[in-house]
Amino acid sequence: MTDILIVDDEKDIRELISDILEDEGFVTRKAGNSDEAMNEINAEEPGLMILDIWLKDSRMDGIDILKKVKQDNPDVPIVIISGHGNIEIAVAAIKQGAYDFIEKPFNIDQLMVVIRRAMETSRLRRENQTLRRQDVSDAEMVGASSAYRALVAQLEKVTKSNGRVMLTGPAGSGKEVAARYIHANSNRASGPFVTVNCAGVEPDRMEEVLFGRESADRGVEPGLLEQAHGGIVYFDEVADMPLGTQSKILRVLVDQQFLRVGGSDKVRVDLRVISSTNRDLDAGIAAGTFRQELYHRLNVVPISVPSLEERREDIPVLVEHFVEGFNAAQGLPKRGLTSEAAALLQTMVWPGNVRQLKNLVERVLILGEGTGPIEARELPGEQDVVEDDSRVVLSGAVATLPLREAREAFEREYLLTQINRFGGNISRTASFVGMERSALHRKLKSLGVVTSSKAGARVAHLEDEDEAAAEG
Repeated sequence: MTDILIVDDEKDIRELISDILEDEGFVTRKAGNSDEAMNEINAEEPGLMILDIWLKDSRMDGIDILKKVKQDNPDVPIVIISGHGNIEIAVAAIKQGAYDFIEKPFNIDQLMVVIRRAMETSRLRRENQTLRRQDVSDAEMVGASSAYRALVAQLEKVTKSNGRVMLTGPAGSGKEVAARYIHANSNRASGPFVTVNCAGVEPDRMEEVLFGRESADRGVEPGLLEQAHGGIVYFDEVADMPLGTQSKILRVLVDQQFLRVGGSDKVRVDLRVISSTNRDLDAGIAAGTFRQELYHRLNVVPISVPSLEERREDIPVLVEHFVEGFNAAQGLPKRGLTSEAAALLQTMVWPGNVRQLKNLVERVLILGEGTGPIEARELPGEQDVVEDDSRVVLSGAVATLPLREAREAFEREYLLTQINRFGGNISRTASFVGMERSALHRKLKSLGVVTSSKAGARVAHLEDEDEAAAEG
């Protein structure tokens, strides 16, 4: 996008402008009519166009070409030139998106000033869009657990392709971070990453938000799909997309083009699609709320993002990462984590997953005490509350059980938590709880606790009746 396309029906003018620009170090292309111009644009988007408004023996005049280019290639600055210029033509050209209007015979110095200014403005606009749409920190994957490593290995396999990816996992588990990781490591990394919050857009506005709109009074308003041209569009919680919009998105996936709301000309886009959901789309298909054909189009490569409970080993590393981020962004204190606080965090219940952990870290840093390591007493009492060194307040459920049952319930939950805290590693668990490994295995069997592979990691859970029957 560094060359200049010169469109004029007079060969002498084309050659003159081309020679001047090439003397100034620019690369140029030339077209004598609308067909040649559109062929050049479709072959490769130019960095700038110099466009004559009157073109003899052409299917389209300069205004028509201007409209078409601004629909399909909105970032290309266009300088209009004409030997029949008047204020009405200039106003019409600017309203349709032209950068500037120069009347023939033009002053060479004036032309060069306009061209340099237009290309610099275009460059700054693209850089600004890139900075707004891309946040490298949001694409950083953090962890060391086997579940994390398995996830990253899957993501690495899809970064260099254009295949559509469906990310599944509970709310707050980091599906958008995974999507941004794919984008940041793909051949579209220099292009935009545009998020469509399917649950956050009113159903009657979804098509306008996605496809944009055209109106006489407001002109062209690009939608999110158009803004994502050349990059990735991410459909967050795609199960919430209105049924009527689903059929139109399906057509976009097939044709890579669409009509703006109120428009008549098709807009071509080059997109890679990543989607996510925390819902069962098979159930949605059965209920008639999600189109089966769209599901198959989006679910080319399914990738499961593990919950935080499936990667408890990563909690201390995630806390460190969040502390660094809040320190850089908000100036909050850079605090470490005591071993007791880390152990407590690794044993807590996390229904909100990584997002909940991040929010907790921010709250502790804001309300915390001093700049030393975060201590367990600063964390919320998600579990049994320690009143002093000699007493533990029991939950109501445990307090109502006979001693034997209460002990078994405590041991079961305690060992489930510790095994998952250590990523299913029985040896590390045995060392921490102070038991021989063989004794721990016997204890787990007596309590009905088993481990199995899930999301690339060993996860402890209670043996269900089918498993027990199969073993029996």
